[in-house]
Amino acid sequence: MFADPVTLEIFKHLFASVAEEMGVTLRRTAYSPNIKERLDFSCALFDDEGRLLAQAAHIPVHLGAMPASVRAAIDHCAPFAPGDVVILNDPFLGGTHLPDITLISPIFIPSAYGQAYGQAHRQAYGQAHRQAYGQAGQAYGQAYGQAGQAYGQ
Repeated sequence: MFADPVTLEIFKHLFASVAEEMGVTLRRTAYSPNIKERLDFSCALFDDEGRLLAQAAHIPVHLGAMPASVRAAIDHCAPFAPGDVVILNDPFLGGTHLPDITLISPIFIPSAYGQAYGQAHRQAYGQAHRQAYGQAGQAYGQAYGQAGQAYGQ
């Protein structure tokens, strides 16, 4: 289906404003200084097939990883139901690095369906140290840096 140029511009700006507002909400509700102060996050909207509709002008590395993350969510978790959220940080499924957590949620409205995407850098979530790349002290810690110590080598 093709739209006239005026309608296309209206919807382009509508979707872009939604992506920007997603970012405003994320920043206002965040506790992490990485999100609240450093603005290390990105937001976007995708259609039901994983095609990008609009992205906010956030962190460029996240913007490049978005399509692969949404495609992975669709491939591994569809069909979706209202309230579903896919959380991923796998670098082989569109993640950028382990501290970047991606949340993808379906949007259901009458006669339309799409995906909301948000990705943000989380400072600490279960690794041995608060730094993003701390030395792992056990096999279950995040194994960056001197990872050999995680296995007693």
